[in-house]
Amino acid sequence: MRRNLPHIATCLLVFEIVVQTVFAQANISLKATVNRNKILIGEPIRLTLELKTPAGADISWFTQDSLTHFEFVEKGKIDSLADGDGRMFRQDILVTSFDSGTQILPSLPITVNGTTYLSDSIPIQVSFAKANPNADYNDIKDIVDVQNPLAKYIVWAVVAMTVISALLVFYFIRKKKTDGKIIKQIVPKLSPYEEALKSLDDLKKQNLPANGQTKLYYTRLNDILRQFVLRKLQIASMVKTNEELIMQLRQLNISPDEFSQLAQALRMSDFVKFAKYLPDENANEQNFSIIHSSVELLNKTEN
Repeated sequence: MRRNLPHIATCLLVFEIVVQTVFAQANISLKATVNRNKILIGEPIRLTLELKTPAGADISWFTQDSLTHFEFVEKGKIDSLADGDGRMFRQDILVTSFDSGTQILPSLPITVNGTTYLSDSIPIQVSFAKANPNADYNDIKDIVDVQNPLAKYIVWAVVAMTVISALLVFYFIRKKKTDGKIIKQIVPKLSPYEEALKSLDDLKKQNLPANGQTKLYYTRLNDILRQFVLRKLQIASMVKTNEELIMQLRQLNISPDEFSQLAQALRMSDFVKFAKYLPDENANEQNFSIIHSSVELLNKTEN
């Protein structure tokens, strides 16, 4: 019996260590929750992490600064408070996504006493804002007069410009009669439709996204549509924002589906230029196809 005492003591010690380890792990929990599962592109989500541990536990919080398909907007401070025999840690984090579709908010690792625990991964539905062709326009604000200290000189400036313009017209008319030459009116060689198709073909051959020039690619794609709308429909598209242009195009005879696709392509251009968003190859081809189809559609549309 005495010979077995060391073995019994060893077994009891191992048993105690196992029980303490299991008990400690049972008192550790990591929970992740979000305030919403559906957002529009660029809208923030509040992700809340809650960690429960035994008192005095050695904790190492996650350190990464980027997430797949998501971006950190703001990381709140880590708060802690006593919770019975242990402690509760909580952190609120703001994240967002510029990738449309169902994206998985990945797990975040937190290490407690040398063991790494992962928070739950959460599916988030990311979508574009749906265009409503029947939405009312926003009210236009009245023009606010601003006093100009140089206003008293405007009349004299107008008189001077009128006199100079009259002299120039007289000079060129007289020169035309003297030379006996006919001044031909300069007209574009290509129609608005032909010019737009040629510009789109040239843009496609350049393959700018493959050379790291995605922003330039969407800028040119946007400008080709604007130039076509200006020449074909006489809409002052070059001085409008994309949202203003979308509101203008809404008045045309376009089906809701075709209008929604065109509005989405124009908004994608803004995301690339101003939010530094980088679409994948399929999205680039899809937006090119939408602009190309829109040119063909608008070419048959009367303003």
